[in-house]
Amino acid sequence: MSLKEDFLRYLTLERNASQHTVSAYAADITEFCTLIMDDPEFDDFDSVDRDQARSFVLQLYNADCSKRSIQRKLSALRSLFRYLLRKGAVSDNPFANLPPVKADKPLPVVMQIKQIEALLDAIPRFWEQKTADGNIRTAEQAQHAALRDTALTETIYSGGLRISEAVGLNMADVNIADGIMQIRGKGKKERLAALGSAAARALGAYFRFRRSAGFSNAPDSPVFLNKSGSRLTARSYQRNLQEYLIFAGLPPDFTPHKLRHSFATHLLDAGSDLRSVQELLGHENLSTTQIYTHVSIQRLRQVYAAAHPRSGSPKGEKE
Repeated sequence: MSLKEDFLRYLTLERNASQHTVSAYAADITEFCTLIMDDPEFDDFDSVDRDQARSFVLQLYNADCSKRSIQRKLSALRSLFRYLLRKGAVSDNPFANLPPVKADKPLPVVMQIKQIEALLDAIPRFWEQKTADGNIRTAEQAQHAALRDTALTETIYSGGLRISEAVGLNMADVNIADGIMQIRGKGKKERLAALGSAAARALGAYFRFRRSAGFSNAPDSPVFLNKSGSRLTARSYQRNLQEYLIFAGLPPDFTPHKLRHSFATHLLDAGSDLRSVQELLGHENLSTTQIYTHVSIQRLRQVYAAAHPRSGSPKGEKE
């Protein structure tokens, strides 16, 4: 049995790895043997040195292999050599201390301001249409849903909240007069979030409806209620949001979290400093917030390419 076969057998029998994982590792090891050792059946792993390991990484980069794929391939080879080292079949692991390959994080998708406005405009019209079509039990239920979801959407975008933070708000957490919300975030960490004038108006209208409908306004009462008077769930809002997006002719894959992404990006676009955005989002590390600067820079480049006469854009070319 070859050393490679022995390792794959170990993965299957002792590590209980899935067949998918075993097949992927087998392909990655064979790729290294083919590219670097010129032999897909190569088995003299003790002769492999660090320069050959580096050469493999370089060839993967040159082949435009994604960073995530490179990470996986190197993980397979590190695992192989760790196993062979324990068995005494090799004297060193040439893949052990290679510089890490950091995978690129995908840039967050954000909504344009006009798209957010179109979404907010669609919410009451959606419920008016449902009422006109006879698809809602009472007009009061439709009014409740329209006012609540408008206020919830405005609140998420105004404060850059996660959906779980927004639906977790209690009446005592919201101070409309001061434009402040007390947020309980990840890890039970608390922070203050801003409540802009548009969100304050939407919440004010919703609270007036709540009082007239007889819902409790006690400090520990949930801010956002379902038709039964219980706390609205994140799933219920996400379901409604998809319907509003379709009704407004917007991409249906926009999510509540994209409103949070949009909040951060729009603040940076308008000149806010990164530290302030970090605090408003409740990020522990500044590096987590920095991804939004890349989105802002990307949008800046798009504006420049479309508008500058010497950007190289077709729009800037003269006849």
